[in-house]
Amino acid sequence: MTDLTPDLCDHYADSITIADSIFQDFGGNDCFYGEVVTVSCYEDNSKVRELAFSQGDGKVIVVDGKASCRRALLGDMLAENAMKNGWKGIVINGAVRDVYTISTLNFGVKALCAFPLPTEKKGLGEIGVPLEFAGVKLESGDYIYCDRNGIVVSKTELKLDF
Repeated sequence: MTDLTPDLCDHYADSITIADSIFQDFGGNDCFYGEVVTVSCYEDNSKVRELAFSQGDGKVIVVDGKASCRRALLGDMLAENAMKNGWKGIVINGAVRDVYTISTLNFGVKALCAFPLPTEKKGLGEIGVPLEFAGVKLESGDYIYCDRNGIVVSKTELKLDF
């Protein structure tokens, strides 16, 4: 399903929200979706790392990095670990690095930009908190649907049998 979000907009227009078109695709899988697990952090990817090394069970990590493009919240090693642990993808309101390697993974990655500098690891950030960025509000337990057309968010899981 490569044009998932337009179909969702056709079928569920009254029950979804659509993120502003500010994200770029970096992963090797540009169509991904699942239940949301939220992370809030600023230039410290310690909590992203914690989730990447935990069981993902087909979920999607959504990170509010406060739109900072000065430190990359995801690199190739974290993306590989997240993929191996069953996460479907990650959406980052911030930067990523190691973009060539990430593009070879069967893993969804959307972010604002690429930037080569890693974060400092201070253990800062929060998992499971409400987020608001790019015109959408998200909470852990919501559902996110991503493809090259954009990002759609729903409070409930949407049937994809259209």
